[in-house]
Amino acid sequence: MPLVDFIIAGVQKAGTTALFDHLGDVPGISLSTIKEVHFFDDETVDWRNPDYGAYHAQFAPGPGAVVGEATPIYLYWPRSLERIAAYNPAMRLIVMLRDPVERAWSHWRMETSRGAEREPFGWCVRQGRQRLFDSQPWGHHREYSYVERGFYGEQFARLYALFPRDQILALKAEDLRADPNRVLGEVCAFLGAPPPPPTSPRAIHVGQEMAGLEPADVDHLRGVYAADLARLQALTGIGF
Repeated sequence: MPLVDFIIAGVQKAGTTALFDHLGDVPGISLSTIKEVHFFDDETVDWRNPDYGAYHAQFAPGPGAVVGEATPIYLYWPRSLERIAAYNPAMRLIVMLRDPVERAWSHWRMETSRGAEREPFGWCVRQGRQRLFDSQPWGHHREYSYVERGFYGEQFARLYALFPRDQILALKAEDLRADPNRVLGEVCAFLGAPPPPPTSPRAIHVGQEMAGLEPADVDHLRGVYAADLARLQALTGIGF
């Protein structure tokens, strides 16, 4: 099959499922059979000679369709963006963003509900960050990366070093919730797809938001993220 045209590459807990669901209603857009394909973050693949047939097996596009998927760990996971660039230098990438403190809290709640996390949030975003240095790849973790996934400025700097800016669309989760028709129109224009049908806001995989979050933890994370969020705003114009 032809190369995949676009990827929703980030970020976790920022409305990527809602966007994927909306795009499934757009004529002319063909999505992967599952939402998160997890190909470019798969460390079992021989990346010196990758079998893209295994990747393409996740798609069944119709004639002329714009083909895409959504795996929000790609923006964060080491070497994923480099692998995407090697696969398709013309790839279009959509990144959904959310206040990183809210994102970390929502991520922790998800892992706690799954049973993957048993420690309190305050510990996880302070002492618990050391756990990432005992994992492979070094300094990264799929479950415990509550703080690290929120360094958007650092991640966008890497993204812009690999792809032209006109191939990247950064959006805020709150805008998709508030005005999905405008945002989806922007997405379809970016992808060269037909205009989307009228729609309404969709809440998918939504848990409790900020209730229960300690002010001391919020203040701590605001300090942790301050410099990186300034870098994000300088790079993208997006602020939180």
